[in-house]
Amino acid sequence: MNNLSANEAKKKANKVAIRFVVLLVGLYFLFSQGNLFMNSVMSEGSRFHNAYIAEHFNYIQWLKSSLIILGTWIIKLFGFYAIHNEMDVLVINGPHLRINYSCVGLGVMSFFTAFVIAFPAKLKPKIKLFIIGTIMIYILNVLRIAGLGVLLGFFQSQRDNFTYHHEVFNIIVYLCIFALLYFWIKKNTKQINF
Repeated sequence: MNNLSANEAKKKANKVAIRFVVLLVGLYFLFSQGNLFMNSVMSEGSRFHNAYIAEHFNYIQWLKSSLIILGTWIIKLFGFYAIHNEMDVLVINGPHLRINYSCVGLGVMSFFTAFVIAFPAKLKPKIKLFIIGTIMIYILNVLRIAGLGVLLGFFQSQRDNFTYHHEVFNIIVYLCIFALLYFWIKKNTKQINF
């Protein structure tokens, strides 16, 4: 009898795991491709451009602008004179940083959101995880932009050499996300003995 219930528990756990993986992959695809499509809708001259949506619901530009404004503010705290527009940060006697779609972090946010929704846990801890994780991703992204401006401002000879900041940023953010998820899962799941 005990052996039968252990097998049933394993089958149930396997179904939950398969559901999680399928939902995670499906939601990630939906969110990441949805953001790419919306970027096309909001980009002038693109195939799916819609002027009304681009003017009134351009969440990508809102996010980009908030990253640029905060990044520029931090660069100024380090004594640099920096100016910005809707896509660029120019540090006087320093680097010129172009913030494009891939700099916004929507791919990372798509994965994180898909994980939070797909993971089998109670709603309240998932909402808390989503808020903490999204803020963490946003802050790391602001620090990346500010860090590039400050570091390349101080080390002018390295401006042409640091071309892999997207990869470095993604590695750092995913490590932070996985650490957050590890501790959150450890805290919010029950031990199952088979």
